[in-house]
Amino acid sequence: MKVLLINCSPHAHGCTDAALTAAETALRDGGIDTIRYWTGTDPIQPCTACGGCGKTGRCVHEDGVNKVIGYMAECDGLIVGTPVHYAAPSGAASVFLDRLFFAGGAVLRHKPAAGIAVCRRAGATGAFDDLNKYFTIAQMPVVSSQYWNMVFGTTPEEIRRDAEGMQTMRTLARNMTWLLKCIDAGRAAGILPPEPEKQIRTNFIR
Repeated sequence: MKVLLINCSPHAHGCTDAALTAAETALRDGGIDTIRYWTGTDPIQPCTACGGCGKTGRCVHEDGVNKVIGYMAECDGLIVGTPVHYAAPSGAASVFLDRLFFAGGAVLRHKPAAGIAVCRRAGATGAFDDLNKYFTIAQMPVVSSQYWNMVFGTTPEEIRRDAEGMQTMRTLARNMTWLLKCIDAGRAAGILPPEPEKQIRTNFIR
């Protein structure tokens, strides 16, 4: 079993990376393989609402979004980490996830997911809520921890000194590990995810 961890910070080895590393270590201790992806600092093309992904399951813009769609085809779970910018996920996180979830829904459905918000002082609950909305619209079971998935600090060293935050990351990873193994055992017993219905859209303005 394998989990993809996405770092949506402009800093490859900053505070968000430190939080993700704590979760990754606990995942690996539980026998779960991991893949790491960093959204980087290059501009990320926003969704242009062209609808091309509806025909191919891939975004028409060939960049990291399609790479992550490929990763998720082979992964069993997802963890997204973001710094908090103005009480919300980073701009990179929002643009990247908009396209990922719009184009890659088929490879995300029914796979456990969790978001992690990292901040200096405040705004983490808003960012955390925003991340969870991506998962719940994609039929992904949301993995919880002993507290909301938040870690506090302005440097990686401070992040690692947030004892409760680090414990929250470990608990999150252990809960992810447990759920992945439960799903695997269910699949072995013949319990498969439900088949999706044809989507119904009800417009309020007629």
